[in-house]
Amino acid sequence: MRFIDLLRLIFGNLSRRKARVALTAIGVVIGTAAVVILVSLAIGLQKNANEQLYGIGDLTQIQVSPTYGEGPVTVAGGGAGAGAPAQTKLLTNSALDELRAIPGVEWVVPREFLMSGGYVKFQKLEGWANIIGVAVDDLADLGLETSQGSTALGRGIIVVGPMVANNFYDPRLRPGQEPPPPPDLYDQQIQFIISKWDSQGNETRKTMSLRVTGILTETRGESDWTVYVPLDQVKAWNEWTMNRRINYNKEGYSMAVVKVRDVDRVIEITDQIADMGFQAYTPQAFVQGINNFYVILQVIFGGVGAIALLVAAIGIANTMAMSILERTREIGLMKAVGATNRDVLAIFLGEASGIGFIGGLGGVLVGWLAGQAINVAAIVYLANQAGQAGGAPPSVAVYTPLWLPVFALLFSTLIGMISGLYPALRAATMIPVMALKYE
Repeated sequence: MRFIDLLRLIFGNLSRRKARVALTAIGVVIGTAAVVILVSLAIGLQKNANEQLYGIGDLTQIQVSPTYGEGPVTVAGGGAGAGAPAQTKLLTNSALDELRAIPGVEWVVPREFLMSGGYVKFQKLEGWANIIGVAVDDLADLGLETSQGSTALGRGIIVVGPMVANNFYDPRLRPGQEPPPPPDLYDQQIQFIISKWDSQGNETRKTMSLRVTGILTETRGESDWTVYVPLDQVKAWNEWTMNRRINYNKEGYSMAVVKVRDVDRVIEITDQIADMGFQAYTPQAFVQGINNFYVILQVIFGGVGAIALLVAAIGIANTMAMSILERTREIGLMKAVGATNRDVLAIFLGEASGIGFIGGLGGVLVGWLAGQAINVAAIVYLANQAGQAGGAPPSVAVYTPLWLPVFALLFSTLIGMISGLYPALRAATMIPVMALKYE
């Protein structure tokens, strides 16, 4: 039997029993729609969670810190073995070279914090800032961009985050007076006043005047509240505060940022750095944990929908079994005129698959439309909640990727075929003489 003849016969048989096929397919529609809606909901929640994590940091970067323990100081190489006491592992220049030698690492940049107390002044305003020195000439090397000015660093110039201006206040402001708006710091001179104290408790202040040459683009991360200066400048300020020279070959840096070429290797390289004895953290670990949770949620939701498809499968099996009883003489006649067992099996499996396909097609359409309706209602509700809480509104609540309808349609067709397997085998193995005698 030619394939085109087989298809014509299958759809002809289905069209003769429209009501029965429609009622059976409704169960498949419900099951398929449940799978599409529930899995789309889980994917939408995952997508929304990832969007809310915007600004958590560059997922290809690893923050490495020294390890301080009770064991001997290790300046490079030779991490503590299993069961050994914790050692102090410093981020010296030789340790940074070890990190750069790890396969897959693109670059390693040390950074240092300002260790003295102090504040910043701009005209009549005062405030505070998170001051970080980095060993790069251009913050673009760290993946940062500016909304105004340049990302280049140099002596006497700084690049600040977009939220730094919000840290300023008027110390002369009286109760009830309207606070001034955040100042525009771009291309302005800012005074940094740092302090140190001697053994008698006497304070000494040092004032530096620095020009803002760039305002960073908002990332909702650490950089939004940070003032970036060259590492050598922070080192000089810290040496003034501590009244001694700093030797990074012996004392190490406070932190280093490791850039990985491939985001898929970030967790692996993070584990390697931890095995070397350092403390290592990457936002990718947190994001991976979130994604793993939502993958499990997708499986659970998909399983709930699959239960509805299982019920529909029983309905298909029942419909096909009844159809065989009603068409026994027809089966005997087909075999009498030359139809093989394979031909009969293909006809009845095709009819069962057709019911699954029709129901799956309707389920995909119903599921997608219901998902869009839920998406609109959920976004309106969540946007109102976010507005009251002051957070960012979600962009999606239910998301249906292209692969999901295709998978649901193929799965429902497969369920139909499996459901019709036993009735089709019964039909294929009928003895023609006995089938023709059946009343």
